[in-house]
Amino acid sequence: MLNINNLHVQLEDEDKQILKGVDLTVEAGKVHAIMGPNGSGKSTLSYVLSGKGGYVVTEGTASLDGQDLLDLEAEERAAAGLFLAFQYPVEIPGVGNMTFLRTAVNAQRKARGEDEMSAAEFLKEVRATAKSLKIDADMLKRPVNVGFSGGEKKRNEILQMAMLSPKMCILDETDSGLDVDAMKLVAEGVNALRDGKRGFLVITHYQRLLDHIKPDVVHIMANGRIIKSGGPELALEVENNGYADILAEVE
Repeated sequence: MLNINNLHVQLEDEDKQILKGVDLTVEAGKVHAIMGPNGSGKSTLSYVLSGKGGYVVTEGTASLDGQDLLDLEAEERAAAGLFLAFQYPVEIPGVGNMTFLRTAVNAQRKARGEDEMSAAEFLKEVRATAKSLKIDADMLKRPVNVGFSGGEKKRNEILQMAMLSPKMCILDETDSGLDVDAMKLVAEGVNALRDGKRGFLVITHYQRLLDHIKPDVVHIMANGRIIKSGGPELALEVENNGYADILAEVE
């Protein structure tokens, strides 16, 4: 599904290499987690895949279901089925959640050559989706993320993800700043979207999120590369011993 081969990336405004040959394949229906020390390139990888500016790909490829992502604009990548949940979701004052969601859904449907959803169709679907994710219907009436707690912002992103129904979901430190209860609710929302077809790439610092979103594969990233991959036990090893032993293995 998601295939990354020898990806090298540097900052646009300075000659600084951030990614130094990332190789990664996320299969349909699988959850892959990436962990690593600060500055290892985890978030940069998510930004480059989603099309955020400020980065230059100097070598390598990234594709989704065989389609070259790096040749597409950010909105085209979204229409192709890529979704990025941000570490710090932005507030959009004056724009209602319902309006934002319907505009996003219909923009993607139009880009794929599908019929747009009517107001009635959308209202029925968004209410049902919010209920299935245990999201209070009052959240739908508020401006996007304005006055939301950290947990509400993250759950709102899960709702967006569910409505857009992407093929590939990238979660960039979605547990950042959440208390245990909020993290459990977010994890439940993610798990509700695991359908055996959709792929997930979960970027996190902490094992605690992976207690709730069970990964199939865990990768350790350091110095712009994935240096070790394994099963869920690899995350437990990091939790117990830190990264020092793993980093020493590849020196």
